[in-house]
Amino acid sequence: MAKQKNEALEWLKAILIAIALAGGIRYFIFAPIIVEGMSMMPTLHDQDRMIVNKLAYKIGEPKRFDIVVFHAEEGKDYIKRVIGLPGDRIEYKNDTLYINGKAYEEPYLEEYKKQVIDGPLTEPFTLEEITGGQATVPKGHLFVMGDNRRYSKDSRHIGFIPMEKVVGKTSIVYWPLSDARIVK
Repeated sequence: MAKQKNEALEWLKAILIAIALAGGIRYFIFAPIIVEGMSMMPTLHDQDRMIVNKLAYKIGEPKRFDIVVFHAEEGKDYIKRVIGLPGDRIEYKNDTLYINGKAYEEPYLEEYKKQVIDGPLTEPFTLEEITGGQATVPKGHLFVMGDNRRYSKDSRHIGFIPMEKVVGKTSIVYWPLSDARIVK
């Protein structure tokens, strides 16, 4: 009888430890997120399920073109691509991204650029025009944009994203299984 009781306690401890570990991993390291809407098409699709790496920016810095998750003003999380880092001057002209005066290729937009026949995919702008005078991305902030430039609510509309609001980096789509992949 004592042996059965001891074995039951060991099982209970193992289960509680497993639950605590799973909760800790989900809360502090990795979390699932569902893509809502079309703002990251064609890279990400509505209802794609992804894993957010919450540690990525606690131990490192965001890199240009990372896909990040952040808390938006409306109390929900957005998924967008990092375009501008602190100190960057951002400009779009002739459907080309310029950062600090240098043209950058955006291969993830090529599919959409080929489909557009009625003007540029990304309307021309400078940071000064859309922010009312701010020439560079402020320290501790990011400038983000969705890949579906015509239908994305991003830094052009909601402003710079403070690093404190960034949940983490995402690059793994795990559902639907037929679309599971690593995105860049």
